[in-house]
Amino acid sequence: MSVLELIDEMENILEESSSVPFSEKVIVSKEELLEILNEVKIKLPDEIKQANWVREEQKRILAEAQKEADTIVSEAKTHLKELVEEDEITKQAKERAEEIMTKVQTNAKEIRLGSMEYADNILGKVQGNLKELQDNLNQLMETLDRDRQELR
Repeated sequence: MSVLELIDEMENILEESSSVPFSEKVIVSKEELLEILNEVKIKLPDEIKQANWVREEQKRILAEAQKEADTIVSEAKTHLKELVEEDEITKQAKERAEEIMTKVQTNAKEIRLGSMEYADNILGKVQGNLKELQDNLNQLMETLDRDRQELR
């Protein structure tokens, strides 16, 4: 029996014992109560040891849980920091990519405008040369017409 059960047994003995008339005293068997008290004395240290062990085990479990919680929080903070850093690196990479694209587009536009200007200059020169050639051909035709007229 446990200590609590032994105490319950003593309580039952007291409640079931004969009472002394005109008082709240009862008549109990000394031997029976001493026997139960001896059992309580024997079992009490074991139950105290067990209670102490339970208390120490509870402290150990709580400390272990706290340590694990601290580890989880620390790992979460580290992971969050890594994500923030990765996000920052991604932002910087995007900004750099946008800068490069802007420069490339500007350079492409300048090259396109430059090539259009160059082509316009070349075509203008070709047009001028063709005009000059046409004028020369017209003069040659006029000369040929005059020479033919003279031959007739």
